Amino acid sequence: MYMKQREIQHLYWRAGFGITPTELNSLSQKDKKYIVNSLFKKSKRMTPLLANTSYLDGFTKEILLGDKRKQKEFRNKSREKIKELNLLWIDRLINTDEVLRERMTLFWANLFVCQDNHIYHVQSYNNTLRKHALGNFGDFVKAISKEAAMLKYLNNNQNVKRKPNENFARELMELFTLGEGHYTENDIKESARAFTGYANFRGEFVLRKRQHDYGFKTFFGHTGRYDGDDIIDIILEQKQCARFICRKIYSYFVNETIDENKVEELTSVFYKNYNIEKLMRYIFMSDWFSAEENIGAKIKSPIEFLVGLTRTVPVKFQEEKDLIKIQKLLGQILLYPPNVAGWKGGKSWIDGNTIMLRLKLPSIILTNANISTREKGEFEDSFKKYYGKNRKNKFIKTKVDWNTFERQYKSASLTGFTAQLIMPKLSVGTETYLKTLSKTSKQDYCVQLMSLPEYQMC
Repeated sequence: MYMKQREIQHLYWRAGFGITPTELNSLSQKDKKYIVNSLFKKSKRMTPLLANTSYLDGFTKEILLGDKRKQKEFRNKSREKIKELNLLWIDRLINTDEVLRERMTLFWANLFVCQDNHIYHVQSYNNTLRKHALGNFGDFVKAISKEAAMLKYLNNNQNVKRKPNENFARELMELFTLGEGHYTENDIKESARAFTGYANFRGEFVLRKRQHDYGFKTFFGHTGRYDGDDIIDIILEQKQCARFICRKIYSYFVNETIDENKVEELTSVFYKNYNIEKLMRYIFMSDWFSAEENIGAKIKSPIEFLVGLTRTVPVKFQEEKDLIKIQKLLGQILLYPPNVAGWKGGKSWIDGNTIMLRLKLPSIILTNANISTREKGEFEDSFKKYYGKNRKNKFIKTKVDWNTFERQYKSASLTGFTAQLIMPKLSVGTETYLKTLSKTSKQDYCVQLMSLPEYQMC
């Protein structure tokens, strides 16, 4: 069964961050099974994301414990390395062949939400997401529960037999596996006891036996001398766990307007063995995945917007820190979630301020257009805040690789070019507007298309 061009584009916007004309042409004569298989085949391997931390090797645990000056120096250097990891991740999203694995990693990062200021722990956590992104969900949850960053973030490193801390146990069920209302307060208390004594030193999980509660716990009607892994196994026995995850995946990869019948269909598939890859294959191969109501129905997150733009037209930021500032202005900084619930997504990405920035960013990034901070209003004031009075009309400087863009889109007609960049159907007003534009240059037309409200959708 062959796929239409628009269906391939839709698949690549949901499983990745768009598709180039070269890739699209190479797949246009392939059947659906081949195209979907190719996504999984390229993402079979896992390439860790690693910042260069060699100059932190001298900061041993012993030095840090006894030297406050060294501790402060390490924290400052660690924060800078986390920013570097942020930029490395964005570069990976733009340039990787393992695009599905990276897309899944981005998804899981907003489900198993965690933040830390220790570069080694942040890096380890991020790569654990990447490692398990297409694997077994049960193994995934167990690995997450033992990561140093998560142990600190939800205070499970303070969870000891004499005084159980319930934070992780509560969020494990509410945000990670079941959803609110599908467990009792007693389930939280009993499961917290099972996670006592968890610790992670230098990237290695350790169960502190003296701090672990080996007594009997009663959880979801089962009684035993449970540890954390046992609790997770019992959670997985609840069909609600599979349903909860399938709802999240449906909302992210298919449509934010939930079709409960489709969610139940997916739940039946996922509950059998919690195999994430099989679930995603089922979704991508389903006829309803490419239904008209699902194409172009999703508001791009700031990261999707930035990555999609720079995959179309390669860009080098002369000051890489500007890319972090853009993320902040748009409302999504990788590795810095707003809270344990993560980013809400959907319509929350767009407000009066961010939509103005989104519509102007293609010109700012691709043509080095200026933003006047002399104008009044929240939008202009936000630039003053991050760039100061001395940079009045200056925002960012970029080096744009138009040569690669021209090669990629050399054979594309202007009509085909519009269809390549814009996923939703154009409104009558937009179609009328496009007819008034000068189409002498594909570069100019590209910037104009990316400045449309419809470009915000995928």
